[in-house]
Amino acid sequence: MGDLLPLDHFWLPGVVAMFCLVLASGFFSASEIGMMALNRYRLKHLAESGHRAARIAHKLLERPDRVLGVILLGNNFANLAASAVTTIIALKIFGEASIAVATALLTITILIFAEVAPKTIAAMQPERVAFPAAYVLRFLLKVCYPIIWLINQIVNQMLRLLGVPLDKRGDQISTEELRLAVMDAGTLIPKTHQAMLLGILDLEKITVEDVMVPRGQIQGIDFDDDWDDILAQLTRSRYTRLAIYRGSLENVIGMIHMRKVLNGLRENKLSRETLIQSMTEPYFIPEGTPLNTQLLNFKKTKRRIGFVVDEYGDIMGLVTLDEILEEIVGDFSTEAIGKIEDIRPQADGSYLVKGGASIRDLNRKLGWELPSDGSRTINGLITEYLEDIPAPGTSLMLNGYQVDVMRTRGTAVEVARIRPYDNPVAAEEDSSS
Repeated sequence: MGDLLPLDHFWLPGVVAMFCLVLASGFFSASEIGMMALNRYRLKHLAESGHRAARIAHKLLERPDRVLGVILLGNNFANLAASAVTTIIALKIFGEASIAVATALLTITILIFAEVAPKTIAAMQPERVAFPAAYVLRFLLKVCYPIIWLINQIVNQMLRLLGVPLDKRGDQISTEELRLAVMDAGTLIPKTHQAMLLGILDLEKITVEDVMVPRGQIQGIDFDDDWDDILAQLTRSRYTRLAIYRGSLENVIGMIHMRKVLNGLRENKLSRETLIQSMTEPYFIPEGTPLNTQLLNFKKTKRRIGFVVDEYGDIMGLVTLDEILEEIVGDFSTEAIGKIEDIRPQADGSYLVKGGASIRDLNRKLGWELPSDGSRTINGLITEYLEDIPAPGTSLMLNGYQVDVMRTRGTAVEVARIRPYDNPVAAEEDSSS
């Protein structure tokens, strides 16, 4: 025991050294979690707004490998130094037999006070931890830059040998992640704004066929008709834009805006020649065009309406700018071009629905969940399910909705009655049957 020194020679400096090293280790642990847990978009906004600490943190995170290098260098140095000091104190004061006990106590101390507690605090309050730490980390990075540079070069070479890409940014966000961020915003974004943002994100998933007015519902004027009949159609028209064609819609020659012909109608000066002069050339849209693309195309071409054509050039329907905007902001007009009253609620809770009604419109307006992956209309949904042309009186269940075919015309369902399965009247009828 002659080689052991008195306790007074080591107790105070040893405790002070241990306290400082554990504190330093906790600082680096908290800094690591705090810097990595920062919201990059909020950080960028604060940095551009003039927040000094945010600017420093944003600059540091442009090279996360350097930040992690200086943090881990400091953290490991503090932990190793604490281990060395603990070993020296144990040897000098208590002898070799106490090294195992001292190591166990040091491990518990570092785990609690230098790892779990600091990292938990940093994860819960990343800005309060990362912003002050950014000043210290920037200073240490400048001081230790040669060592950090050498370590990063070695690590990067190892990662390249393992095939790990180093040029990809981890702060990119996908459409689905952005969608979740909007949905999780809670009270930060009003519900109406959330719905609009989600509608914008959904535009790339929806094509023009999903929102177009079907060909059978397009209102137009046959230019080969008698002139008195044409004038009568113009006078009775409920729409601001009409298609002009010869013989059939396949031979469409243009579109007219009623505002351009009203003066001629009032002054009785409208003729076939002036009607042709008032027309604009038809605008055609290929089927399968996503709505976000078509919205930009409308803006580029200064158009508001176009005909959807298939691969053979046949007209499938009509798409307006209003239809696309309604996918974002919801229904904002009472009538769109080519639309009819497709839905009529009944006293028993059911709905009489036209066969040409859009499934997407029904789901959106009534909160239903009819399948919309395949067919786009009620007629298409029924015939696809039955794989046959149904007769009036045919009943079927579609995704929890009772559908009764009320009237057919030719090869299509003209009117169907749809009753949600959770409707009390429907439940009573089912139980009685």
